[in-house]
Amino acid sequence: MYRLNKGGFDAYLVGGGVRDILLGQKPKDFDIATNATPEEIKGLFRNCRLIGRRFRLAHIVFGREIIEVATFRGHHESASDEEKNCKKTSKQSDDGMLLRDNIYGTIDEDAQRRDFTINALYYSSKDFKVFDFANGVKDVEDRVIRLIGEPTTRYREDPVRMLRAIRFATKLDMQIAPETKAPIKELAPLMANIPAARMFEEFLKMFISGKAVANFEQLREYNLFKFFFPIVDQALDNDNELIKRFIVQAMTNTDKRINNDQRVTPAFLFAAMLWYSLQSYIQQINAQSQLAPQDAFFAALSEIMPEQQRSIAIPKRFQSVMKDIWILQDKLARREGKRAFKTFEHPKFRAGYDFLLLRAEIETDNHHLSELANWWTDFQNVSNDAQLQMIKAVKAPSGSKKRSPRKRRKPASKAAVGS
Repeated sequence: MYRLNKGGFDAYLVGGGVRDILLGQKPKDFDIATNATPEEIKGLFRNCRLIGRRFRLAHIVFGREIIEVATFRGHHESASDEEKNCKKTSKQSDDGMLLRDNIYGTIDEDAQRRDFTINALYYSSKDFKVFDFANGVKDVEDRVIRLIGEPTTRYREDPVRMLRAIRFATKLDMQIAPETKAPIKELAPLMANIPAARMFEEFLKMFISGKAVANFEQLREYNLFKFFFPIVDQALDNDNELIKRFIVQAMTNTDKRINNDQRVTPAFLFAAMLWYSLQSYIQQINAQSQLAPQDAFFAALSEIMPEQQRSIAIPKRFQSVMKDIWILQDKLARREGKRAFKTFEHPKFRAGYDFLLLRAEIETDNHHLSELANWWTDFQNVSNDAQLQMIKAVKAPSGSKKRSPRKRRKPASKAAVGS
């Protein structure tokens, strides 16, 4: 901010950083708004990179930290004919959604272009004042989420604002103003226009933030959940209580881990969301053809994943972990011979085991699943000799020749491996 000021530009800390400080919370990140254009910002900072087509932004990189700097946005109706006709500068879809939004303006116009009043707060390092253009300080004090401008128009400009309203309400323990929430159900179909890649980012914000359960309930209430998981939403509409209890428990566990500063992977939650839908596909395939279990699994996988990808572009690194978690459910059930040790040494064993525990917790009438979960819990906490005895006590599947497992050799020391 000081460097922009010294360069002859205005600069303000804006949005969530100011809001969170007023609420007594620790800001997650800091955004800067300025009257300098992206190119002028780049001229002041060697550690700057320009990103975005829809919104042209400057990212200032300080080590592992990134400060996002945006030029004041202006009103499209007040833009020059040249700017309006330039598709790189201004472009809207037939539904009113902003496809390009690079019309620059004043700080007053920028404040009016902000989505919610609580985000239209600007802090200046020149005089150390907070500038409030939309009565946002009062809404922060009253704990109200309120859109700036006419709600229907603002949602049409960017349908993701409907998700943001819900996310801010649950994150900040606030209420959505009546006029702000009134059009959400009616305009929910506009979410179909949001690219799958952007929906992945929104999934992370909604479900990997420590408020997954609260966001899930709100998304269901406003008919927005189906734009994340259409197959699951349909099952929930059919009153499938098993699926609901399963994914709610998975989200509850995820929330606890995040709030305890423990690591989580989105892949686990994706796997939980789609588990019973995958099983339904497998059952349908088995009813139509006699495939081996492994073939039926991969056939179902080839059906469900492309369908899900149309809603959320799940990166391949998470798809791979999802597949491992699902495959491990079968491997965990096969403990005879050397199989238990091979499964135990699988890189994703812990995720597969946690998933098994989740299934056993929800499917309380499945005694085999409960026994299996207890067996693997004990297996991890006993000696090697006791593990061998546990394996010997396992009954091999009918038709298979039971072999007594050999005692595992101790791995070579690091020194020996290095030499």
